[in-house]
Amino acid sequence: MAESDGIGNARRLERVVIVVGGTAGWMAAAALSRYFDDGARRITLIESETIGTVGVGEATIPPIRAFNAMLDIPEAEFLRETRGTAKLGIEFVDWGRIGDRYFHPFGVHGEDLHGIAFHQLYLRAHARGGSGGVIGDYSMSTQAARRGRFARPAAGAQSLVRQLAYAYHFDAGLYAAYLRRLAERQGTRRIEGIITEVLRDATSGDVTAVRLDGGALIEGELFIDCSGFRGLLIEEALATGFEDWSHWLPMDRALAVPSRAAGPPDPFTRATAHGAGWQWRIPLQHRTGNGHVFASAFIDEEEARRVLLTHLEGEALGEPRLLRFRTGMRAKAWNHNVVALGLAAGFIEPLESTSIHLIQNGIQRLFALFPDWPITPLERDEYNRGMRGVFEDVRDFVILHYKATQRSDTAFWRHVRDMEVPDSLARKLALWERWGRVFRENVELFSTPSWVAVLLGQNLWPQGYDPIADTLDEAKVAAAMAQMRAAYAEIAGRLPGHEEFLRRAGCWHDAAPAAVPGLALGEMPA
Repeated sequence: MAESDGIGNARRLERVVIVVGGTAGWMAAAALSRYFDDGARRITLIESETIGTVGVGEATIPPIRAFNAMLDIPEAEFLRETRGTAKLGIEFVDWGRIGDRYFHPFGVHGEDLHGIAFHQLYLRAHARGGSGGVIGDYSMSTQAARRGRFARPAAGAQSLVRQLAYAYHFDAGLYAAYLRRLAERQGTRRIEGIITEVLRDATSGDVTAVRLDGGALIEGELFIDCSGFRGLLIEEALATGFEDWSHWLPMDRALAVPSRAAGPPDPFTRATAHGAGWQWRIPLQHRTGNGHVFASAFIDEEEARRVLLTHLEGEALGEPRLLRFRTGMRAKAWNHNVVALGLAAGFIEPLESTSIHLIQNGIQRLFALFPDWPITPLERDEYNRGMRGVFEDVRDFVILHYKATQRSDTAFWRHVRDMEVPDSLARKLALWERWGRVFRENVELFSTPSWVAVLLGQNLWPQGYDPIADTLDEAKVAAAMAQMRAAYAEIAGRLPGHEEFLRRAGCWHDAAPAAVPGLALGEMPA
């Protein structure tokens, strides 16, 4: 460790050890090695080719674009290498009632007027019997998704196209391999081996080293545990504890299988509710990802497998793979000198595609609180406070999808419909029920439009709307809303098809980048 120069930090933390690769491990390695370029710090990642990773997460949310940009990853290259596609949001089928279909888009709904939230003006129009359509008519991402279209807004776009927000679908295994190549180019040292022993300091209790099956001892000052549900360091070595949320989120199994693509890829994920769970459909360039997430207390594995295979749109490309999990989070994501990322930190089922984001959030929070040596409780406590906040916010949003149902056709749906929910979610639902109010504190992952999309999509209409909306002239607001609806539809109709965009922009795995800029790349002008 470096000595103090008299004016700076006392001793720099210089040896970071990442335990197990996979998506979480290689995301951490790529990010840390991107910035630890002073020649003094060292990033070591330990993994074994004989131990597989879960690796079925293929859908993301928009912050992944910021993470890739932080690592200077070119979007077209990334999509080619990971067989990726664009994601404008999630289509939900049969969630509120059987036969219902709604879209949770990325981005916003409409334009606020004079500081009044757009959804309140929409609620007023609906309450007064206006012809305002559905809330998705005022979403750029929804309108594009309906038509199977996509484009990147051009830099500085001024029209409503600037509201087009997107994330990615990609092959998680290919993403991890891509990040591994990047991290190793940036100096990450990868060691093949299986950890057989964790050594701790007798006084502080900190982890000092891990021993591999061949006898090698790998020492470090900060350890990042990416060992999955097992929690090799955070749980087996440190006995941190796990907070179980399965009484709110009873899903504990998933069956995953890829299938042959049945047509051009849609620019959205689909989540279809079944009798005791739901099924994801994620279109990639080379295949479609599918999975049935279910509660084993309400359906057996053989029946869950039958449901999955019955609802595939293309030929299965293998046998379904069973995954077991428990929803919840570690009592501390950072304990002693061990930071847990990914499944080692906790798991909230994949309904809103947040698993990779929670890894990203953990990495960025670690950057913001990166410690000196010795590590003090100050950084740990702040990190744990922040991670708990984001985990609980995601938890509440996912629980909402189950609680906000009118289905009573199976024991599962009756159970989740009638269950008690966390106080934090109950408070949000109470605020919505009276005046349609949604309060976000600018630190939560899912913003007001996301909550509005799910609440209205699942038929939870409030009793009224915010009285402040009555301060605006009704006729003028109606005219503005009609103009917005027409503009969203007109712009969406001019976008290129999703696959057409990917090919023209050089994002398709067998395509070269286009030679000319602008519309040749499928971008929309201002």
